[in-house]
Amino acid sequence: MRSISLGALAEQLGCELAGDPSIQIAGVSTLEKAGPGEVTFLANLKYAPKVKQTRAAAVFATERLAGIAAATLISGNPYYDFARALAIFYQPPKQKPGIHPTAIIAPSSRVGAGASVGAYAVIGENVTIGAHAAIYPHAVIYDGCTIGDNFTAHSHSSVREFCRIGDRVTLHNGVVVGGDGFGFAKHADGSQFKIVQSGVTVIEDDVEIQTLTSVDRASMGETRVKRGAKIDSLVQIGHGCIVGEDNIICAQAGLAGSTILEANVIMAGQSGSAGHITIHKGATVYAQAGVGHDVPENTVVGGSPAFEVRDWLRACTAFTKLPEMWKLVRQLDRQMRNRNSPNAGGEPE
Repeated sequence: MRSISLGALAEQLGCELAGDPSIQIAGVSTLEKAGPGEVTFLANLKYAPKVKQTRAAAVFATERLAGIAAATLISGNPYYDFARALAIFYQPPKQKPGIHPTAIIAPSSRVGAGASVGAYAVIGENVTIGAHAAIYPHAVIYDGCTIGDNFTAHSHSSVREFCRIGDRVTLHNGVVVGGDGFGFAKHADGSQFKIVQSGVTVIEDDVEIQTLTSVDRASMGETRVKRGAKIDSLVQIGHGCIVGEDNIICAQAGLAGSTILEANVIMAGQSGSAGHITIHKGATVYAQAGVGHDVPENTVVGGSPAFEVRDWLRACTAFTKLPEMWKLVRQLDRQMRNRNSPNAGGEPE
């Protein structure tokens, strides 16, 4: 197991250290589970009471922590620096450069230097892949694709014909880039005629797409995922969509065709959009929200149909009281009817 002194770790991450620099660190863990020789982090003050019980050797925090035995790694962004520390201590296994004898690479294709192509992987005709690619067993790259440097395609991922992918892109297991968009034209007799999906999917630099996600090709033109976007597992990106720079799209979210997400949009789990709308820069869509209209810049929305989150939270509170409110309304209605009935001795208003 690799270990590093706390002083060296602080220097490597650019953190200020309050504590003994000679302590040896061999790993990272959570506040609850960390033990001696491990570091943890405090990024949310609501977890501050747990710091007093931690057994960690050091804690990433925004300021020096008093009253605890652990050292403090003072950081402007504790969660970010904790993630960087995790990358120091855990290095996933990597394929060795070379082409497995069972892999199939078309003679017209070019794979850059330092590439690793695993067992039963298939690379079609007229494909160009940059340097240091890692293509795992059973991954498939269709004809005519252009892919940049440091590309990773995990097992059973697929890149369909003519798609374009930038540098440092990672496709996790079961991802499909450029599968057919869902497009059909209805005939007068009720039958469905398939619309040829003649466009492509373009994935820009530094994009990561996690397991079993589909990014469909456009019927015409392109579907585009812009630089730095991170897409979780089981996400559906419909044909003709644009996913903006540094977007976060969480598991089971779905974008109907021609949805546009501008930069720094967050789509939480199981959220979705109707087609042909724009979710503007910096907007956040709460979990399970259904967006049917454009969302303004830096707005937070929730609910289905989605609306401004403060109003939605008030509506959620009111919703739980609806049975009681309905009971009260019925009681008031009966009282009014009784008051206005002829037997009550008065005339209706």
